[in-house]
Amino acid sequence: MPGTDATRTALRICPLCEATCGLTLSVREDRVTAARGDRDDVFSRGFICPKGASFGALDADPDRLRTPLVRKDGRLREATWQEAFDMIAARIPPLRDGHGPDAVGVVLGNPNVHTMAGGLYPPVLLSTLRTRTVFTASTLDQMPKHVSSGLLFGSPVAIPVPDLDRTAHLLLLGANPLESNGSLCTAPDFPGRLKALRRRGGTLTVVDPRRTRTAALADRHVPIRPGADAILLAALVHVLFAEGLTDLGELAPHVEGVGDVRAAVKEFTPEAAAGACDVAADDIRAMARELAAAPSAAVYGRIGSCTVEHGTLASWLVDVLNVLTGNLDRPGGALFPLAAHDRAPRSSPGPRPEEPRPGRGFDLGRWSSRVSGHPEAKGELPIAALAEEIETPGPGRIRALIAIAANPVLSAPDGDRLDRALAGLDFMVSVDPYLNETARHADVVLPPPPPSQSAHFDFAFNALAVRNQVRYSPPAVPLAPGLMDECEIHARLILAVGGMHGAEPSAVDDLVVERTLGKAVVDPHSPLHGADPAVQARLLTGRTGAERRLDMMLRLGPYDLVLEDLRQAPHGIDLGPLRPRLWQVLKTRSGRIELLPQPIADDLPRLRRALGQREERLVLVGRRHLRSNNSWMHNLPALNGGSNRCTLQIHPADAARLGLDDGAVARIKSDGGEVEAPVEITDAVRTGVVSLPHGWGHDRPGTRMSVAAARPGANVNQLLDGSRLDPLSGTAVLNGFPVEVSPRG
Repeated sequence: MPGTDATRTALRICPLCEATCGLTLSVREDRVTAARGDRDDVFSRGFICPKGASFGALDADPDRLRTPLVRKDGRLREATWQEAFDMIAARIPPLRDGHGPDAVGVVLGNPNVHTMAGGLYPPVLLSTLRTRTVFTASTLDQMPKHVSSGLLFGSPVAIPVPDLDRTAHLLLLGANPLESNGSLCTAPDFPGRLKALRRRGGTLTVVDPRRTRTAALADRHVPIRPGADAILLAALVHVLFAEGLTDLGELAPHVEGVGDVRAAVKEFTPEAAAGACDVAADDIRAMARELAAAPSAAVYGRIGSCTVEHGTLASWLVDVLNVLTGNLDRPGGALFPLAAHDRAPRSSPGPRPEEPRPGRGFDLGRWSSRVSGHPEAKGELPIAALAEEIETPGPGRIRALIAIAANPVLSAPDGDRLDRALAGLDFMVSVDPYLNETARHADVVLPPPPPSQSAHFDFAFNALAVRNQVRYSPPAVPLAPGLMDECEIHARLILAVGGMHGAEPSAVDDLVVERTLGKAVVDPHSPLHGADPAVQARLLTGRTGAERRLDMMLRLGPYDLVLEDLRQAPHGIDLGPLRPRLWQVLKTRSGRIELLPQPIADDLPRLRRALGQREERLVLVGRRHLRSNNSWMHNLPALNGGSNRCTLQIHPADAARLGLDDGAVARIKSDGGEVEAPVEITDAVRTGVVSLPHGWGHDRPGTRMSVAAARPGANVNQLLDGSRLDPLSGTAVLNGFPVEVSPRG
């Protein structure tokens, strides 16, 4: 029991990567002393990685902030929660009212999708502020997939995932799930699932310039030239057409533009593509034939194919291949998950409707950034443009910034410039448990409690899971004195910036419930159609506003669930394998898959020009570490060591040519500047390519991350000046850019 010497156990979904594994925590005196995999978890079945095993160390990290910080006389000092929110309420509204809503920028970092608060409250904050200067980690990661899905299917969140447990053939590009545990594909024990694919006679093909642990497991490893993924994929599409290997199957009546795609890839012959991507023409043909011949197959591309010059085109071509081989929306192919908190679909699973159902479609560039005119995508601007939007005078300049779980000084291009820009803001708020490289500029820092003290539900990742399931974790230990629940922090922030400072935090949740139920009862497709919204609101259960909102979402969802069902199933509820449901997610204006959308067609000439180009300089790619997630976990001794090292990997032939010795320090230069890193000579990286991991560079003054600062590493994004962007998505080119490497003088 709490407060005694007894050790008890508590269940918790791990929030430290996209795999969402179930954990069994050992708790002693309200302190997590150990974490192991929950063998009874309906999804993860006991799997755990080093990050999950370190849950207790993360929870108890002595460098975590445990009280708000407020800047007084130029220095951050500890303050009360009241003082912190008073300052926000006094500073943000006048800046917004005096300079317009766009003068208040918002940056949302990757950890937002790993917390319940981050899933529920930022949309309310944005609607309260009415700002268009919104930046997220998506334009450093997966925005190309959102854009391609929006253009193909009409919705940027309609992302098909590979049916890992039933596919016979997986073509994987730019992903290393044995290190990352998966991305935009929520799959506990991704390594085990790939090994099971091999055991049942399936085929795994991995396209990667490095011989990663995932590539080492593959039947075929294709060491592509970085950045050429879209060219290779276009060549595969060309072969399917040229050799009569396309077979849309049941998709055929629901796809338009097939002939247009055939014409669009006419020039991408295997011979033409071979030189640009360093893959032999015969190998390209073999890959296409294997894909077409497989009884079921899925093509899956991730960050290495997204954060490159043609990231959106590559993401588009992934699903073009899935469509042309008839593997989209079929078991063993790529399917659309149906999460328990999703709105109930407008039709039940069953035969596809004969007639298309037109939707609202998806538009790009509804507005543009003030300085460089970058078009928005999914309501966001490129985070690479954040510094210039702060620095450049004139109407609409960002004067105040709210950063929630974000550290763009390390994660975005040219951190030095952004560092200087943040110092020039009129006011800044950071919601973060650490005083990190970005939060150190804030005027107010609001620290959420350790994860063991927060409830958890995966809004983002259940919608990307390879099997439909639902799990909920109440807090494992009580909220410690002096801390504030993360959902309450978000709610009070919304009230402070929205002119309702001092109101009860529940007012935010009550407003959302009222608006949501008001729309649901008049929606003919809603399970609550025709009901009394006030009565439905009284039926909601939950000890907090966030739980009431979750209960409401479950009641509006497709599985006839309520929150109490989840409480009664602490190991989760299995909702079954993914099922075909394309007709439920299609929202294009035609009501069909629009295989060659106009923005894609307009960008293809750029890819055709790349056929004749070949970068002779060294190019750099990032890499993942199993023991970290971007810049998050470098402050834990158990995770900041071993293989988790910030080294420059280089092939022996390139090292000899450049006079680099193993362990020596190399100087790396590119558009945005230069960094130094120790050399690691390895034939795991192909010639012409060097690799430096993302998320390091913990050497700036004014932070409170002692372990990370002792082994800071080099910030690879300092090599970039922010000018290299995928034009359709605004995503920064973090992979496949040219560098100069030399010994440190």
